[in-house]
Amino acid sequence: MERKQPGKRQHGFTLIELLVVLVILGLLASLAGPKVISYLGGAKSDSAKLQIEEFGASLDLFKLETGRYPTTQEGLQALVQAPPGISGWNGPYLKKKMVPKDPWGNEYHYESPGQHGAYDVYSLGADNKEGGEGENKDLTSW
Repeated sequence: MERKQPGKRQHGFTLIELLVVLVILGLLASLAGPKVISYLGGAKSDSAKLQIEEFGASLDLFKLETGRYPTTQEGLQALVQAPPGISGWNGPYLKKKMVPKDPWGNEYHYESPGQHGAYDVYSLGADNKEGGEGENKDLTSW
């Protein structure tokens, strides 16, 4: 049996010390949190830009093999499923064999012929409305 000797102190943290550590961690989280969230928003915009570039490469391959870009009515779905009555289609032209939605869960917009080129592919950003700043900014292929 071991006896406690008077005057010998046990080692450990006091409640005050633990509370001070929690307050410091809370302050650090409040300073770093907004930065992390802004990086997350930027990552979604970057992801949408990359997807639009991938659509561009796939649309160019579609045109190379079929002689034309998909019509607005055929849309981006023509990259994963052959439109009726088209010859030379050798798809699917997208890796996942499906048309992805933008990072905010909305459909990408496609027009051919486009107002800015042979085709226009764009996302309206987080708010899904034309215009906007920051995360709500429109992301386009032109």
